Amino acid sequence: HTDEHRGKPGRYVLLGSAAPTLVKGVSESLAGRVGIMEMTPFRWEEVSGTNRSLETLWFRGGFPDPFLTRSDPSRWDWFESYTRTFIERDLASYGVSVSGPRMRKILMMLAHSHGGIWNASQLAASLGVSYHMVNHYVDVLEQTFLARRLTPYYANIGKRLVKSPKVYLRDSGLLHYFLGIQNQESLGVHPGRGASWEGFVLEQLIGALTQHRPGAQFHYWRTQAGAEADLLVDTGSRLVPFEIKLHGAPGLGDFKGMATCMADLKIKAGYVLCPCREDYHLGPSITVLSAEKILRNPKRLAELVS
Repeated sequence: HTDEHRGKPGRYVLLGSAAPTLVKGVSESLAGRVGIMEMTPFRWEEVSGTNRSLETLWFRGGFPDPFLTRSDPSRWDWFESYTRTFIERDLASYGVSVSGPRMRKILMMLAHSHGGIWNASQLAASLGVSYHMVNHYVDVLEQTFLARRLTPYYANIGKRLVKSPKVYLRDSGLLHYFLGIQNQESLGVHPGRGASWEGFVLEQLIGALTQHRPGAQFHYWRTQAGAEADLLVDTGSRLVPFEIKLHGAPGLGDFKGMATCMADLKIKAGYVLCPCREDYHLGPSITVLSAEKILRNPKRLAELVS
């Protein structure tokens, strides 16, 4: 049917929450005949006109029902039902064989190592399976859009670089569910709030730039000595580093890792996103941006990396 009407625009096929490679029955290659667009959970640009704040989106996540509900118990019940349906029904329909308790434990472990350097062997030892099997489970979670593996950027600069990916749970609401954070006040004092904020802003950035700067590639940068940039955007013609801070008014001393990254890779401009109200400069090369403002304006964000 697609081949018979190649000139007819505006036709869409919704596949649900799984990549085409995981969906059973999609055996025919559609290469060159279709474009694939990932529909993300709510981004701040889409809901900033509501009476809810960026902090609410961070706490509740971007799935419509838990974001829109006014009741924390209702939000919790939704995530419980969603998780059970995903584990008990969806995975089986994709041909994935894993027990419910094991997949729930994997998701719990990913939540507690959210944004950390990936160590499959360590998780495998805790689960009593091979690291190959753990990597397979994370592959499945990537293809169902629940997890993201952020690969390191490699450059031959004479320094030892970390070569393992970082792994994040993509939706902050789901992350908070597996961390047992039941209300916004608890998030404010939780020890994982910094990693949670980093993952939330990172997903917002990647989602916006994927749409408004097609072709961009996303990595992180870290040397064995600990110098790091949370996100390194590779447009093909330039590299742009981003650092994500929960601190409302970071100073130049907070960004020695990004400064090292910029010097090593000869990058002239880097950006910091934090929950500050106004943008400001830290010297000639680093600009601190209000996360609320820049994520509301993805076209300006795209200009920063162009």
